[in-house]
Order: sequence, then structure tokens, then C-alpha cells
Amino acid sequence: MSIGEKLIPIAETFTLKDHTFKVLRDAILEMDIYRPDADLRLDERQLAERLGISRTPIREALARLAQDGLIEIVPRKGVFVCRKTREEILEMVVTWAALESMAARLACEHATDAELNALRRFAIRHSSDVERADIEEYSDANITFHQTILELSGCSLLSKTADGLFAHMQAVRRRAMGESDRARRSVADHMEIIDALMARDGDLASRRVREHTMRLHDHISKTWTRLETLGARSGAAG
Repeated sequence: MSIGEKLIPIAETFTLKDHTFKVLRDAILEMDIYRPDADLRLDERQLAERLGISRTPIREALARLAQDGLIEIVPRKGVFVCRKTREEILEMVVTWAALESMAARLACEHATDAELNALRRFAIRHSSDVERADIEEYSDANITFHQTILELSGCSLLSKTADGLFAHMQAVRRRAMGESDRARRSVADHMEIIDALMARDGDLASRRVREHTMRLHDHISKTWTRLETLGARSGAAG
């Protein structure tokens, strides 16, 4: 699936510069960029035609996306969605585990009973997606689950720091969720995390979140052996 399939024309009522950036960013976040056959190349002319706008706001948006580390503009070769190396991904997962485990500890102190009950209902509602083998839908719900824990921490700087990793972690989780038995294990882990949160046991909640995320780390370490080769090939496209 390429980025073009995620785009629709932009209405003239919007401020093009900011809205084009948001549309392209959202489309990139929805891409399964770690799939082996992912089309990572972005064509400026095709993007402009797909959105029904001139190439100027496209260029401005691409420059901002490059500053955010979501794309790479390679002179004389083109524009590519950034795909991290395996080692970079492993470091991101470790960092995310540290941030979210602290968020879980803080959520035990700051989240209301209503907020934790809402998180439980959300997790239960989307656990059926795994039973229906709707992995893509569950993957999106899984990402929302983890974002919610960060928000419930009540620490805005912690959440903001995690946001810097979110774009790439979202793509990593999307690929990993469909591998092995990770989706079913994820459902069980989420319920155990919620139980610890609702018990207001900060140590337990922190440990369960950390162990849950580090299982993702171990899975990637053992199975994503071709990632550097794929990344090198996409970056060398001419």
C-alpha cells in the first residue's frame, strides 16, 4: 500500500500550508512502512495531483516532515518515508518502555476511577477484533491504549517526549501485531495492566507495562533480521 491510497483532495476552505502538512503526516502514520513490499517513495507531482493543489504547499509540507524525521529528501534520488534500522527501532522500544512504565506509575496516582473504567471498557471492546482476526483494527486500538496510559499520567512533558517516538512506534507496532501470536498475547497483557492500574499498584503497573513493551523488543530482536537490507534498498532507489 502506497501513500497515495491514503489521500483525498483538499478542500479550498482550509489553510493549505498547515492542512497539507497534517494530511501528509496522517497518511504517513497510517502506512505500514515496515512491510517488506512497502512503497516508501513520495512523488511530489503525484501528491499534488492526488490532493488537487499546487506543488508549492507540497514542497513546504515535505520540508516540515523532513525536519520531523518522518521523511528523507535525497538529492537527485527523491523523497522517501524514513524507515529506522533494526538497532534504532530496538533503542526506541527501550525508550518507550521507560516512558510508559513511568506513565503507568503516575496514572495509578492521578487517573480517576472513571478514566480507568473507560480504559477497561475500551480494551474489552477491541479485544474481539483479535477473535475476528481483524488485526489492523486491533493494531490501531492497541496504539490508542498505550497513548491513553501516557495521557493518564498527568505529566505533559512525559507525553510530549513520547510523542516524538510515536510516529515510528506506531508503524513498528502495526507490523509486529500481525506476527506470531502477539495480538492474543497483547490482549492478555492489556487486561493485566488495567488490573494493576485499577488496584492503584504503581510498582506492579509499571512492571507490567515495561515487560509488555520489552516483549516487543525481544520479538523484533529475534525475528526482524532483514530490516537493514530493506531500508538500504529503499534509500538507494533512484
